[in-house]
Amino acid sequence: MKKYILFDHDGVLVDTEFWYYRAGERALADVGFTLDKDRYLRDMGRGLSTWTQARAAGVDERTVSRQRGVRDDYYQEYLRTEAIEIEGVVDTLAELSKYVRMAIVTTAKRADFDLIHEKRQIRKFMDFVLVREDYQHSKPHPEPYLTGLKRLGATREETLVVEDSSRGLNSAVAAGIDCAVVHNDFTRTHDFSRATHRIETLRELKDIILGQPSPTSH
Repeated sequence: MKKYILFDHDGVLVDTEFWYYRAGERALADVGFTLDKDRYLRDMGRGLSTWTQARAAGVDERTVSRQRGVRDDYYQEYLRTEAIEIEGVVDTLAELSKYVRMAIVTTAKRADFDLIHEKRQIRKFMDFVLVREDYQHSKPHPEPYLTGLKRLGATREETLVVEDSSRGLNSAVAAGIDCAVVHNDFTRTHDFSRATHRIETLRELKDIILGQPSPTSH
């Protein structure tokens, strides 16, 4: 039985990944650059940024720096106005909290995370949250999840990571922690061959942590 769960955030607990992409797409369109979604998804899986394509096409660093701020503003606008709830998450966390201790390990920036959770009930189930400012190397580097393990005082064997992207999966694998990948339409083309479990919804986690894999896990 697993005693701890380290959750990714975007795409796992809230449905934000499309809106992050959309904000970057919009910021680049403002300077006449069209962001290719398929390439963005491939870049994302490798831990590269929204700006990789633009730099390769010759967009200068001053423009990238300016539009990064524009992107951040667009993203916060979407976080305030778009429906980003994932059905069943709060009920599932309440049930899981009977069996495990939980925390969030996210590449989200603190300002975005705090905005998302101003009026949500997710944080109360978590021992702590690690945001992008809390570690040096981002996913797919193992540091974020190793930092989470240390903070929990947990062993790799006692812990399960829950992710929705190959970048996050590779971070968990590099840290030596079992990983359950939850279905997300936005990242469905990623390579999840190294996942310990594949699940459709977070509701399936209870069976996994109790050592009773659900029929859809494989």
